[in-house]
Amino acid sequence: MHDFDLNLDEISKIEGAASLDLKVRDNKIIDLKFSISEWKRFYTQAIKGKPAIAIPPLVSRICGTCSNAHLLASIEGIEKAHNIIPSPQTILLRKLLYYGLIIRDHALHLYVFTLPDLLNKQSILDFDTNVPLEHEMLDDTFTVKEVGNQLSIIAGGRSVHAPNLTIGGFIKLPKIEELKNLIPQLVEIRPKIIKLIQIYAEKDFTFKLKTPLTYAALYSEDFSFLEGVIRTCSSTQDVIAGQCQSIPENELGKHLEASIIPYSHARGFTFSGNLMMVGALARLNISKETLNQKTKSSVKQYLDLFPSNNLFHNNLAQAIEILHAIDTSIEIITNLSDITAEAPIKIQPAASNGVGVIEAPRGTLYYQFEINADGTLKKGDIIVPTGQNQIVMEKSIYELVEKLLDEGKDKDMIVTEIEKLIRAFDPCMSCAAHFLKVRWK
Repeated sequence: MHDFDLNLDEISKIEGAASLDLKVRDNKIIDLKFSISEWKRFYTQAIKGKPAIAIPPLVSRICGTCSNAHLLASIEGIEKAHNIIPSPQTILLRKLLYYGLIIRDHALHLYVFTLPDLLNKQSILDFDTNVPLEHEMLDDTFTVKEVGNQLSIIAGGRSVHAPNLTIGGFIKLPKIEELKNLIPQLVEIRPKIIKLIQIYAEKDFTFKLKTPLTYAALYSEDFSFLEGVIRTCSSTQDVIAGQCQSIPENELGKHLEASIIPYSHARGFTFSGNLMMVGALARLNISKETLNQKTKSSVKQYLDLFPSNNLFHNNLAQAIEILHAIDTSIEIITNLSDITAEAPIKIQPAASNGVGVIEAPRGTLYYQFEINADGTLKKGDIIVPTGQNQIVMEKSIYELVEKLLDEGKDKDMIVTEIEKLIRAFDPCMSCAAHFLKVRWK
């Protein structure tokens, strides 16, 4: 029988710090608190009163990793508020910038933070270059990330905090020859990602939540991450039966119900009262049929694993999304015959409201703006994926610990398995970099 306390401090995330407190008595969980302790940084207060056109570069500083997700979600919200419809060329170039983010961001998480778990290593620094697979994975880590970086740099001017994007278009357009020159590099990393998908499909762990779970994600015909309607499925059975529900993206806020968690500085969320999960697993469960055709042909046997209620398949889904980003980027660039000079569409100040919703690497990112008649921000609301996943993360940790206690696992094993599960959600890139400091009482 187990009697112990766990205090896991500084589960660091880009949004802030997180911690876990766990008390077990007579092999039963007496108390468990998963807390995001510094997620709320008052950025919605910081942007009040600012001109609408200045907001995107400000909110992109919320995150140093997926800053371009905040950039694009805020741009969409302001454009919707002012009835600005970006040109087809702008939409294509934004997609390329974003696919660069997906390649780089997912690769960082998979190669650097979760792959060591699969290979029974403490970190990527412990990979043995004399072991062929580990040597190959080390090389692939930097090769794949660099291609993602270059795609975002060419499309947006920088891989993070892209300076060339603005409301209504681009301040500076990319050069078509630079995009064309990137095709061989995209082709080169394609088999590397197929190998990564194979590893995650064959080596990944298994944990299925017993509590009913609603998957939510933006759905579009081309799996663009940037457009579509919100689709929700209350179970994998509903996905199979085609019984998912759809709502316009501007109505998402009506269904996201905030919960004040007394021991956390972040709001938790449910979807119409139901436990929810956002992210790559939700996207693949809901939208796998809309992936790039070449992607579907290359990894059909692994797509057959979806819809899945194995929470660790979130990482497999991320690997598949990298391949989709590569294949779609190659198609877009190949079909581009020219990039036409065009000035950004100008804002006409007016009292208005707008909602921007995109799929950030970690899940649905929601922006809502209320704008004054003089073009300044009256009020803004931002809901990030980690906040939406907070309640299901805590519930999954609870069920996992219950399972491990029933199996008679010791404290060290319990800590290790908790770490793996939290990493599977990919709450942010810094999680595994300085993931846990454990104090035993």
